[in-house]
Amino acid sequence: MINDELYSRYVTALLQGDVRLCAEIVTHLLKENTETTTIYTELFQKSLYRVGELWEMNRVSVAVEHLATAITERMLANVYPALLSNVSPNGRKALICCSVNEYHQIGARMVADIMETRGWDVSFLGANTPVNDMLLMIQEKQSEILGLSVSIYFNMASLHRTIEIVRASFPGLNIFVGGQGFRWGGTDISKKFSNIEYVPSIQTLDTIIAGR
Repeated sequence: MINDELYSRYVTALLQGDVRLCAEIVTHLLKENTETTTIYTELFQKSLYRVGELWEMNRVSVAVEHLATAITERMLANVYPALLSNVSPNGRKALICCSVNEYHQIGARMVADIMETRGWDVSFLGANTPVNDMLLMIQEKQSEILGLSVSIYFNMASLHRTIEIVRASFPGLNIFVGGQGFRWGGTDISKKFSNIEYVPSIQTLDTIIAGR
């Protein structure tokens, strides 16, 4: 568990654009053998949620939000080597990406990384993935799970269209969906589509894939 004082220091550094201090805190946690999944959920995810809340309240600018995201992506790269230490591949494959018009990819990237810690062979396609290219990659990689992320509720309709197209080609494919966009609704998506599951958090995802 990451204590409140350290978390507060990290958030302050993040908002100030202090990359060096953010890196020092992350390095300290790694040296203390803090679980990488804990760093992801209790530091990276939690701090970005806080930045998003401040942006929604007009207390920080879009530029600050973008800077915080960029710094977090650099911190993810710092942690990634430790994330994969002692991982045993399980031979299973997943494809993780954002649906069309969704440009916030960091949540999807964190999901991809966490799945890799569980031994999954993950193809991470990033933001705004064209549906036709997604279909080709599912076929090429023989993915058994497709993970789709939506951070903006406005993109929910695009997500539904993406799922409809994927379902037409891969009716039995398991699909996970998640992201901050679901805060405003849509969590009952499994009632509209088959073999689909809303995953509300990285912790929930970790529990689900650990049991598969």
